Order: sequence, then C-alpha cells, then structure tokens
Amino acid sequence: MTKLLIAIICGFVVWKLFMGDKRYKQNKSEEKTENLKASGEMVRDPVCGAYVSKNSDIRVRQGDVVLNFCSYDCRETYLKRIQGPGEGDGQA
Repeated sequence: MTKLLIAIICGFVVWKLFMGDKRYKQNKSEEKTENLKASGEMVRDPVCGAYVSKNSDIRVRQGDVVLNFCSYDCRETYLKRIQGPGEGDGQA
C-alpha cells in the first residue's frame, strides 16, 4: 500500500514537472511571437489574419506594398478578391 502511494506521488510530481515545462515553453513561444510582431519582423496575413514572417516566400506586390500570406490558399483568395467578379476568368 505504501509503495503504491509513493508511486502515485512520484507520478504526480513528474506529471507536474512535465506540464510546467510545457506551459513554460508555450509562454516563451508566445512571448517571442509578440516580440517579433512588435518589431515588425512578422506581418499580418490580409486574408486570415495569421502572423507570418516578413520574409515569407508567399507574397504579392501591389505597387510599393508587399503583402505576405500564410498559405497559397490565402494568396489565391486575396487575388480573386481584388480581381473582382468576371475579371480574369476567361469569360467575355
């Protein structure tokens, strides 16, 4: 009975250490992301609102403005949105 109680207590302590470490890493990751947003190294995707690196490979240039996207789907959605209905779809 005592061994079982000790095993349960040890398991609980290990679980708390693991969960505390996981929470610490998550907080550090969120803090790093916030710092990158504040410094301008991350920009917001105009379609879905996700933050992506300013050096992202998925982008569209409109004049002097460069827009970065989190995925090709978001980029295509944006391009369809700015084209408007009937433009560029091959219909006359």
